Amino acid sequence: MRDMTSGNPLRLILRFAFPLLMGNILQQLYNIADAAIVGRFLGANALAAVGATSSVQFLILGFCIGACTGFCVPIAQRFGAKDYSQMRRLVFNSIFLTTGIAVVITGLCVVLCRTILQLLSTPADIWNDTYIYILVIFLGIPFTLLYNMTAGTLRAIGDSFTPFLFLAASTVLNIAADWFCIAILKWGCFGAAIATVGSQALSGILCLFVIIKRYEVFRLQAEERHIVPKMMRELLMMGFPMGLQFSVTAVGSMVLQSANNALGSLYASAFTAASRIKFFAMCPFDAVASGVATFCSQNYGAQEAERICKGYGIGIAVSSVYSCAAGACLVLFGRNLCMVFLPASESMILDAAALYLRTLGPLYFFAGLVTVSRITVQGLGGSARSMLSGVMEMIARISVVLILVPNHGFSAICRADPIAWIAASLYIVPTCLYMIYKLTGKRRYPEQLALNH
Repeated sequence: MRDMTSGNPLRLILRFAFPLLMGNILQQLYNIADAAIVGRFLGANALAAVGATSSVQFLILGFCIGACTGFCVPIAQRFGAKDYSQMRRLVFNSIFLTTGIAVVITGLCVVLCRTILQLLSTPADIWNDTYIYILVIFLGIPFTLLYNMTAGTLRAIGDSFTPFLFLAASTVLNIAADWFCIAILKWGCFGAAIATVGSQALSGILCLFVIIKRYEVFRLQAEERHIVPKMMRELLMMGFPMGLQFSVTAVGSMVLQSANNALGSLYASAFTAASRIKFFAMCPFDAVASGVATFCSQNYGAQEAERICKGYGIGIAVSSVYSCAAGACLVLFGRNLCMVFLPASESMILDAAALYLRTLGPLYFFAGLVTVSRITVQGLGGSARSMLSGVMEMIARISVVLILVPNHGFSAICRADPIAWIAASLYIVPTCLYMIYKLTGKRRYPEQLALNH
């Protein structure tokens, strides 16, 4: 456990963020290795099949991840307030909500799988591989929820190292399983999906084991094992807007990917390769933002307003410095990086992927600005406001598809993310600053932190 309500803010945030960064890097390295193995062993069409549904995965899995993250915000606040009994009650109630989400979403996704592929304009030459891949991913949704709920609960009390440790182990096994299923067993895209789901399940089970065995603070007493309607509402009010924020953002990405898929499998392959690099380069943004969010959540519960202000400032400063270096790498080395996935002979695909990354690079600062500001707002309890920034991104991406793509094709696709980041920042940054001002200027905290359920 790590109490972040006292001590040097920069040191606390960086110590918390470092394991997250390593975990994110490992996860993205797996995604890169997965795509590289698929592209090298199975070819460009198989690579397109694995990436053709990335936006819908972001839509559905993003909702699951966002909801679990939201459920953990009140847990972190109670931990910061040292109200451990209420914290355990929240954990117990969150288990029921997470189980319900798993049953409903998995069932709907499996039933609607073919319809989803039709909506994404999936090319005919990659349809079968895409269907097999995404169906297995959908069946693994309960494991995604298990990992994100257990890992989020551990992070809420300041333990970011344990989730990283298990994620690292599962990533290594995942890459090995990926190679074995594709290169040895010849399972194709089905093997890639099985390896992904299996590693997610392993991470979640290990995190659950630690929660049960290591931390006494999570050991429920008999009187704490009850459904509390008021707590269920609190969790839903925090978790669902955060889940919807991911999903709303992904709706724009789905529309964008549908437009890109309609351009043909060449551009689907280029988009897949470039997206893997893009998400890898965003790992530090996510890690720093999560560190700031946990720092702010705990200090929100402890009513340490000045520390919240310092934490946000540190997050923006660190992400700004990193964005300059990352953006330069995308511009200068984007094409070479994409050659991890495809041989040099696929020059047209590599050129398109390089164009995508060169367009993102100069504006990568806005990606960090939006990420840190959005998650800070979530950590302060403003999940509904955070969702509105997702709406801004959605509107921006759809506008690009409707206005620019018909005349400019793939070059317009390349501009969609920067335009979306800038649009979201125009809303979420002033919102975040306003929320922090209210806390530091008026010392106003929500009454629910003092409620006895």
